[in-house]
Amino acid sequence: MKRQSDFHLTHLAVMLSVATLFIGVSLLAQEKTATSGLSSAGPVVHGTPDDPLRDPQETYLRHVKQLTFGGQNAEAYFSYDGRRLIFMSTREPYQCDQIFVMNADGSDLHLVSTGKGRTTCGYYYPDGNHLLYSSTHLAGDACPPRPDYSHGYVWAIYSAYQIYYATDDGRILKSLTTGPGYNAEATLSTDGKKIVFTSSRDGDLDIYTMNVDGTKVRRLTNTLGYDGGPFFSPDGNWIVYRAHHPKSDEEIAHYKSLLAQGLVEPSEMDLYVMRADGSNQQQITKLPGASFAPSFFLDSQRIIFASNYEHPTTSQFELYTIGRDGSGLERVTFAGGFNAFPQFSPDGKKLVFVSNRNAKVPHEINVFVADWMP
Repeated sequence: MKRQSDFHLTHLAVMLSVATLFIGVSLLAQEKTATSGLSSAGPVVHGTPDDPLRDPQETYLRHVKQLTFGGQNAEAYFSYDGRRLIFMSTREPYQCDQIFVMNADGSDLHLVSTGKGRTTCGYYYPDGNHLLYSSTHLAGDACPPRPDYSHGYVWAIYSAYQIYYATDDGRILKSLTTGPGYNAEATLSTDGKKIVFTSSRDGDLDIYTMNVDGTKVRRLTNTLGYDGGPFFSPDGNWIVYRAHHPKSDEEIAHYKSLLAQGLVEPSEMDLYVMRADGSNQQQITKLPGASFAPSFFLDSQRIIFASNYEHPTTSQFELYTIGRDGSGLERVTFAGGFNAFPQFSPDGKKLVFVSNRNAKVPHEINVFVADWMP
């Protein structure tokens, strides 16, 4: 999962994970209807009779279909065979995020995490029978406390987050990380041999890789600041991620002060790429506001992501594409509100993403899938 323009989530029952912290942006949008022109529930999409959930300007998308209805849903990722989706959701009776799975058409939706603590960042293993996700449940059954917003809009780095290997019927088989420090935002390489994730184990928020069994952990980033939301390219040669590296003495002091309190202020982020071994780190966006949630096209040459750069003082996030070298920025969605967490199906024919388009009540964010028109 990248960045943001921020806001207070005074009406949100949960503070979503780093990967989903930008959902709060859409919640603010819904609370500012007088200036945003949105309904109290979410943006109204004036689609066509045969494609009512697609804005006519969204020429890369066809047959947009809503898969979830209600709650705050985020980070929906395809299984390796493209038949199922894993995602995180805050919905009754749970007070904070849990991991759910469903078929790619939205059917057979059910819980696969413990229902305890807070979870984030679910991902399928290649065999389709095992899952990867992070959870705080060993630290307690209750949701961990939300951060103190007297610091401004901040995100809590829950040190109780550990990464787990589980079956798709909900049995945890192994903890892949141990010891103090945040361990989350994990995804798998296309060949299923490596996990890339974010951890605070060495005192900063950096990106690491490890084998799928949790062995041979390797640190990839070392620049002071938040590095997170990493994704492998399909060819396995690259990793794309979101980052913000404070530069001035004042920014550095502020970042370190918050980090010491287990907090991060994710107000600015850009996209970076690096080789899978951590070499050749390059910043590929320099945009106002927050850019985040990048993932690759199948050719490993282009990246799709979410950003509010065209509206950096507002909470409108749309989907964009860009070359791995930072060239060819292009807009994909035009629905308004919040559109984020895009990922292509394994065959590249479908795009899954989350959006508050067609929301029926305030704070509702759902999972959508569409045909991709190259």
